[in-house]
Amino acid sequence: MLSLISRLFQLYQLAILIYILMSWFPGAYNTGVGRFLGRICEPFLSVFRRFIPAIAGLDFSPIIAVLVLQFAETGLFYLLQMIGVG
Repeated sequence: MLSLISRLFQLYQLAILIYILMSWFPGAYNTGVGRFLGRICEPFLSVFRRFIPAIAGLDFSPIIAVLVLQFAETGLFYLLQMIGVG
């Protein structure tokens, strides 16, 4: 069970990375993949964009979002191990 949860966290982090890299390519967000990734990544990223402004045109919120995901994964694993799951 823990490996499945870990895999899901990794997959979501990869989706965020791909979504952010798509900003380098004009029109990439308008493709089917871009729209799909936007639907699954943008709600999470928008939480961080409210609190972390772009600095010199660079958006650092995805870095913070991935760090929060990693902390959440670690915390969830700790809790699951405490209750004996895994």
